[in-house]
Order: sequence, then structure tokens, then C-alpha cells
Amino acid sequence: MMADKVKPVKRQGVVTVEKPVDAWRRTLAVADAIAAKLWRRRAAMFEAYLICAMVVFIILAVIAQTWAYSAFDVKITRAVQTFHAGWFDALMRAVTWIGFLPQGPLIAAGILLLLYARGLKWEMVMTGASVLGGSALGLVLKVLIGRPRPSADMVTVIKQLGDNSFPSGHVLFFTTLFGFVLFLAYTLLKHSWWRTLLLILLLGLVGMIGPSRIYVGEHWASDVVAAYLLGSVWLALSVLVYRWGARRGMTRWSSSRGE
Repeated sequence: MMADKVKPVKRQGVVTVEKPVDAWRRTLAVADAIAAKLWRRRAAMFEAYLICAMVVFIILAVIAQTWAYSAFDVKITRAVQTFHAGWFDALMRAVTWIGFLPQGPLIAAGILLLLYARGLKWEMVMTGASVLGGSALGLVLKVLIGRPRPSADMVTVIKQLGDNSFPSGHVLFFTTLFGFVLFLAYTLLKHSWWRTLLLILLLGLVGMIGPSRIYVGEHWASDVVAAYLLGSVWLALSVLVYRWGARRGMTRWSSSRGE
């Protein structure tokens, strides 16, 4: 039987034997080459997204500093505010409420304490760095750009806020906090129905905060889009730093994962 699995090969007049393990090695080498090629392609696409996101963000920032609003912003806001269903109104108000004081910082602090209690200190540090860094960057940009909030004579404004509009601080907060927690949940937790439910909840919060800020009339659509772009770039940088630390033993890969 073993003789059937061994292939004789002639090399310069000498008969040698090519064992099955050699074929497996070649197969693995080809698979590794394909995986490396796919990884390089994904990395290139990721880098291209980061560059495009920053370019579009800069364009939106220049527009926001030059004009208080655009016809596109007004059109989008009025379109979103045409939805008058009771459940939609309640949902939009509830989601946007999460990002205000004191509930926003309290939720962030609760998440950090939970990570610390589970022994995930590096995860706690990077979650805090993600949300605090993103929020601080947003505050600086609000001052530098100085775009006013939407006015009640153009669109429906549920509550007139006194600070500047560009970019949306709520969207930055949700993207950098819940986005990073989403990454941690996807990476650290074992597959289960409640893990799937948590991922859907986090993704839903990040996805709904932008429309909710437009619906309540506290941000223009360009404020929201710019915040998503900036937030995603900052989130990506936070994930890269987290993985850099993980490779150097700063993270704790223990049985606490998925418990």
C-alpha cells in the first residue's frame, strides 16, 4: 500500500523517491503565498480607505469653514425630518440622548470599569484612549472651524445648542467608544447568541447616532459624515496601537476571554 503512495522521480540518471510529505509542503507553500497576497491586498485597500477618508474629511472641513450650510445639508435634514412615526421619533431621541451629559461619560466609565474588573487592563487603556482622543480631537476642530448649528428658521430644531456644529461630537463619541468595544467583542468573545446580539446592538448604536443628530436638527448631514470619517480613522489607529501592544505582551489573553 505504501508503495502506491510513493512516486519515483528520475534526476540525472538516478532514481529518487518523492514522498507524500513533499507534496504537502508544496501545497502549504502555495497556500501561504496566496494568504500573503490576500493580506497585502487587504492592507492596501485599508490604507486606500484611510487616505480617501482623510481627503474627503478635509474637503468637508474647508466647506464647513467657508459656508454655514449647503443646499445639500438642508435637503437631507428636511428629508429625514419627514418621518413622523412615533416609534421613530422615540428611537431617534433616545439614541441622541445617550451621548449627552451625564449619561455619555457614565456609560464610558462603566465600560472601562467592567474591562478593568475582568482583568483586561490593556483593553481598558486603549478603549479610554480611543474615546477620549477622538472626543478631544473633535472639540479642537469645533473651535478651529467654528461652524454654527442649524437654525430653527430653516429646519426643525428640537433643542438649540450653544456650541459649534462641525464635526458631530456625538458621532465621534459613538464611533470611537462603541466602535472599539465592537472590535473587542468580535475579537475576544466566543461565538454565542449573546455575542451576536451584542455586536448587533453596538453596530446599531453607531449606525443610528448619525441620522438621530440630523433628525433632532442639531447637526447638518455634512457634520455627521465628516465625524464618521474622522471617527473611523481614529478608531483604526486605536486598533493598530492595540494590536501593537498585544504583540508585545501588553494585553492579557487568558480564560477571561468569552467568560
